[in-house]
Amino acid sequence: MERAVVVFAVIQMVVIGLSHIARPHAWVRFFDRLREHGEAGVFLFAFLTLWFGSIIVAFHNVWSGIPILLTIFGWGQVVKGLIYFILPEFALRRFAFVRPERAWVFRFGGVFLVAAGALLAYDLVN
Repeated sequence: MERAVVVFAVIQMVVIGLSHIARPHAWVRFFDRLREHGEAGVFLFAFLTLWFGSIIVAFHNVWSGIPILLTIFGWGQVVKGLIYFILPEFALRRFAFVRPERAWVFRFGGVFLVAAGALLAYDLVN
């Protein structure tokens, strides 16, 4: 099951990362839509974040080597989901930083996700 979670995470990270790199303005529009829906939009994002992190935490409890990066990432997603559910006004303030003139920031996140996915994939095959 642990291997399956790594494969799942690699796919998620690489696909979403490439999307961040290729379509940053689409991500800005996505966050604009979430912000328009207020707390309900925050909750939608928190569900997605918590879902991804919970799968990792539940099935990938590895605290050594390269795989520790995935475990830490998973716990980060769980904590982020918790904060957004408990403090949606905090999330809305964060969403407000997502603006068309700052769309380039998504490319940095995308590079990080693709690199992390590639590193996990490399570790998986070696």
